[in-house]
Amino acid sequence: MTSVLVDEQQLIEARVKLARQMESGSVVLSARLAEAFLNTPRHPFVPVFYRRDGERFTPWRGTDGDGESWLAHVYSDDSLITEVDGVHAQDAGAEGVIGAPTSSSTAPSLMADMLDALDVRHGAEVLEIGTGTGYNTALLCRLAGEKNVTTVDNSAALTVAARTRLKALGFTPTVMQVDGIEGFPNRAPFDRIIATCSVRRIPPAWLDQCKPGGLMIVPIKGALAGGMLARLKKLPDGTAAGRILHTPAAFMPLLSEPQEFVKVPASLDGARRESELSGSVLDDWTFSFFAQLHMSANMIRAYQRKDGMHVTELFDPTDSSYTRVADSPEGWPSVTTAGPRDLWAPIESAYDQWETLNRPRREWFTIEATTAQQVLTYTEPDGRVHRWQL
Repeated sequence: MTSVLVDEQQLIEARVKLARQMESGSVVLSARLAEAFLNTPRHPFVPVFYRRDGERFTPWRGTDGDGESWLAHVYSDDSLITEVDGVHAQDAGAEGVIGAPTSSSTAPSLMADMLDALDVRHGAEVLEIGTGTGYNTALLCRLAGEKNVTTVDNSAALTVAARTRLKALGFTPTVMQVDGIEGFPNRAPFDRIIATCSVRRIPPAWLDQCKPGGLMIVPIKGALAGGMLARLKKLPDGTAAGRILHTPAAFMPLLSEPQEFVKVPASLDGARRESELSGSVLDDWTFSFFAQLHMSANMIRAYQRKDGMHVTELFDPTDSSYTRVADSPEGWPSVTTAGPRDLWAPIESAYDQWETLNRPRREWFTIEATTAQQVLTYTEPDGRVHRWQL
């Protein structure tokens, strides 16, 4: 192992630099959060992570030569990709892999935002859905006390590695390999529940396992990158209600069995029309969270730039509806539709409504959830109320 990893002074300086970097952005660290980050090292939880080189991801270890540069990346305020298409970075060969990231260590500033909103007190019973590397679990152990923390993940490899890393730092929380969609009823109810993976709707088990008066932080995301962070409080009647946080969040989806991989089919011939709206609007995180409210839960999106033009494809496997939106250098974007539904029409209507509402920000929306239904609400200044089902 390179000497930079055994120089305690350099490690302390790296953690201090990270805290300062976080505070120089949009995060204001409370004294308790600052103490947690300053006293919890990140590098034991990401001994190997991927670097992106075009379409290829290559593993990077602190022993690969430039340990100082490696350490600087570990203690930067960035997400670190730790798994690609199910291949963990420590298991990848030197040539790397090609695919899509499937697990990562979240950017510390986003972690801090979520932990601040969770308002963890010492002694609170905490459930974390998505153990990942174990770094967030370690922070929870400092905030709540290790015996009060339960963390679950669907991956045996991740839970085994996280348990080992946590124990090496003196933490022994409950770490279990289970399907996160079921929560962890054996230790329920919980004062705090936090998910580090995204869901389209909040699973009923999470709502049931949160104590009245307890708080939940849940990333909500579908086919689009610009997801939402919901902060909810469990009310005495069993409803969970709260607000959407200002921070966009594109967490990896909750992996739950059974899983079925579906991809957008090859382009199909179909009816064609023009649209005033480019598919690139779905890349705008200020709008994509609103667009998601008008898309079905099973919708899949693929996009690319072809000859400098943006091309978006939407596919709904429930009824095989397919829509392709392609920019044109000579006029309006063209829309090609196959199957029973035009999937672009609801997005066009959503964009018109978003503009009419003066482009409302995500933090202006409230959320209410029960095991039966989940609703996002926006109230205009004149009192008019708009509601959307998740």
